[in-house]
Amino acid sequence: MLGMAFATRFKAMTVLAGVLVATLANHFLAVSLGDYLTTIIPLVYIQIAASISFVLFGLWTIRGDSLEGEDKKDYFNPFWTVTIAFFIAEMGDKTQLTSIALAAKYHSLWFVLAGTTLGMMISNIIGIIVGVVLGKKIPERIVKVFSAAIFILFGYLGIFNYIDDSVLKVFIMAVMAVISAAYIYWLRRLETKK
Repeated sequence: MLGMAFATRFKAMTVLAGVLVATLANHFLAVSLGDYLTTIIPLVYIQIAASISFVLFGLWTIRGDSLEGEDKKDYFNPFWTVTIAFFIAEMGDKTQLTSIALAAKYHSLWFVLAGTTLGMMISNIIGIIVGVVLGKKIPERIVKVFSAAIFILFGYLGIFNYIDDSVLKVFIMAVMAVISAAYIYWLRRLETKK
């Protein structure tokens, strides 16, 4: 999604290069720490935290328009903007968690790194192509809401899949639903005040 969003603003090859560098750095970190991290923190807790963060990131994506041009400022050139943003966005996401899990299971740093990076690049090439083609025809607000909905959906699916205790599952999903509803209500009120 992030690659698709950046492709609507920057050249596709710049976005692709930034995504590649960020992915290599992120996955190398994940694969290198895979064995160590899973011996300290059970993977299921990492997956639950990542799922909750997906819901929160989806909510944050909806409000993304409050940056008022911050994303257009030239603090960095487009390559570094994409690289840094993508690296940060990928921290703790499902791809990184998958890289950690595969590294812990197979103990093969270079093969896991190559496989996860190739998979990430293929999915981002598709996203960038969609972003370039559709970014000119779809309003930014619709892209944000659609992106947010996908993040929130995957967050809820993760919570549902990774928590075994039914009572805890219902409790966490209810809390996240209340937080989501309150946040969306708050955003609506802000928009009506403008």
